[in-house]
Amino acid sequence: MASIDSIRREYERYPPNGLRRFTRWFTKRIPTRLYARALLIIIIPMVLLQSVIAFVFMERHWQTVTQRLSMAVTRDIAATIDVINSFPDKTAQDEMIRIARERLDLSVAIEPAGDLPPPRPKPFFSILDQTLSEEITRQIRLPFWIDTVGNSNIVEIRIKLENSILRVFAKRSQAYASNTHIFLLWMVGTSLVLLVIAILFLRGQIRPILKLTQAAESFGKGQRMPDDFRPRGADEVRRAGIAFIKMRERIERQIEQRTAMLSGVSHDLRTILTRFRLQLALVSDGPELDALNKDIDDMQSMLDSYLSFARGEAEEDVGVMSLKTTVEKVAADGRLRGANVSVTVEGDDDINVRPNAFDRLLTNLVSNACRHADEVTIHAQNRGKWLTIAIDDDGPGIPIDAREDVFRPFYRLDEARNQDETGSGLGLAIVRDIARSHGGDVMLSDSAMGGLRATVRLPV
Repeated sequence: MASIDSIRREYERYPPNGLRRFTRWFTKRIPTRLYARALLIIIIPMVLLQSVIAFVFMERHWQTVTQRLSMAVTRDIAATIDVINSFPDKTAQDEMIRIARERLDLSVAIEPAGDLPPPRPKPFFSILDQTLSEEITRQIRLPFWIDTVGNSNIVEIRIKLENSILRVFAKRSQAYASNTHIFLLWMVGTSLVLLVIAILFLRGQIRPILKLTQAAESFGKGQRMPDDFRPRGADEVRRAGIAFIKMRERIERQIEQRTAMLSGVSHDLRTILTRFRLQLALVSDGPELDALNKDIDDMQSMLDSYLSFARGEAEEDVGVMSLKTTVEKVAADGRLRGANVSVTVEGDDDINVRPNAFDRLLTNLVSNACRHADEVTIHAQNRGKWLTIAIDDDGPGIPIDAREDVFRPFYRLDEARNQDETGSGLGLAIVRDIARSHGGDVMLSDSAMGGLRATVRLPV
């Protein structure tokens, strides 16, 4: 028998369909930015609190005060009716009308007997109408007609007596707590003031986080960190900023050490290869020596490839270059390889990239396509916040299950399309490394031309 804990875990893992739908619906509609979510965290409790306060006030204070005022007005009217019934002569009634006007602040008139007007439609929400009707029914117990609708400051009450109709005009403020709107205005006004203060405070707290995000994105794209970046804001944000600066310094120090080591290795190996080349030059010519010279050239090229991949062009600064000029240059190199290369460029011409690295990225992709295909098209589009370059060919392509493997260093296919001229197996690995160092990526898919499509997508 399943335990309670296992049932609860299963319920939490697979909630009911209705709950899942509501969760997805709610997740899609709440804002994603921290600033908006922080405002919601402030606004929602404030609105709930104010709603509860308003409800309690209306339910307790407003309704209670209105009920007591209506009770007092009804009591005065009941007393007036008792006097009229006790002293039916005209002189006593006139005196009662005067007393009601001067002492009770009620305008009273006695009209001949007749029918009351038809009942007026009751308002959708009126505490006064409901409370006053209940009090007249409870205290006077005679047929009546009241008019509390509208913005008039007067409430009219007609009561059917035995031989006449008593018509009473009372001020609305005598039976109704009419100053309630002041409380509501104060409540809404203070809420708006608190909201403005919260917005100003949140903007000051969110700004350091945005600065930290911008600095991290710039560092991830290989760009210089903004000069005005300093850890600011709350303690947690400051600690995150300081941790980021220390991490950046460690990474830069590691890159500098690796670059220095690679430069030393490159210098030593190039010296040895140069000695080999000089020793071979002193020997008489022959087919064996041509093969050895070819091996030295291949070793030199492979060494350059390895060092470029390990170095990753990370030390190069970002600059502005012409997209059209760069693509046309790479296309011209592809045509020299015997392929028919066509180019289309759309959008802005200026791009902010690391020039040498970006040129190498396009050169590797286009030369790889030209090596395996006769027709190659390059479509570059620089619009919005993204630069997209699609390179299509009519070659044999790459199997779907191997399209991620070819980006691994030294991975080879039988018809290895990730090899550069020297067959080092680093062509596509270098391409992806450069693309990701710019904050983008490169993907492989089927081409409409029947071969392979390489799509480069970089933020600009």
